[in-house]
Formats: sequence, C-alpha cells, structure tokens
Amino acid sequence: MRTFTLPEAHTLLPVLDALLQRAQAAAAVATAREHALSGLSQAIFLAGGLRVDLPEVARIKAEHTAAVSQAKDTLEEISAIGVEVYDLASGLLEFPYLLDDEVVMLCWLQGEKNITEWHAAEAGWEDRKPLDERFTRGERPQ
Repeated sequence: MRTFTLPEAHTLLPVLDALLQRAQAAAAVATAREHALSGLSQAIFLAGGLRVDLPEVARIKAEHTAAVSQAKDTLEEISAIGVEVYDLASGLLEFPYLLDDEVVMLCWLQGEKNITEWHAAEAGWEDRKPLDERFTRGERPQ
C-alpha cells in the first residue's frame, strides 16, 4: 500500500477533485438513465403494453452503460493513484499515511481547501480527529 506525506496529498487535491467531479457526473447520468428505463418499464406494465420506441430505449441503455463504465474507470484511476474513495456522492477521500509506524488515513472532503483530519485505518469517518504536529513534523506545512 502506498502512503502519502501531507504535502504529497495536498498537491494531489486539484487532480483528485477533477476526477471526483468526472465520476460524480457520470454516476448522475447513469442514475438518470436508470430511472428513465425504470419509468418506461413501469409505464409499459401499467398500460398493459404499449408501443416501445426501440431506438430510444437502445440509446438510453447505451448511455447508461457508457456512464457506468466512465464512473468505474474514473474510480479505478483514483484507486491507482493510491487514494481510497470513501464516499463518491459527498466526495470523501482517504489517503494512507504512515504515522509512528502505523498506517492511518488522512481525510479530505471535496470542497475543503486542505486536509485537516485523520482517523485510524480500522476506524471510520465518524472517528476522525484534527491533524496535530505529528503530521507536519519535518515537513513544510501547506
């Protein structure tokens, strides 16, 4: 597992923010197309059948498939950098960080300027704590 220094993690934030936005947009398109298909299915069922615009259904299905693929690919790109997506919808990312011979997670929420919190690797977002001097020792603060 790759670990990051605090300056390395801060440097990646603009790139990761752009990737998150791309994944979130793709997920929104996928959800919208899924709802469109579900609505069409329900309309057909309630009407006891109706004429279906097959090219339109095929287009919606293709857009759904492409959006799901783009979201997955983007999440894999973030993962390949070594960062974990904790929650795509809110834009919560976690960076592994080596603190006193133990890997902990630096937490960043999309929209924040810097990383200001962390938690133990086995803990969750609700157990986060503010960064302290141990995280900036020997490093230039951002």
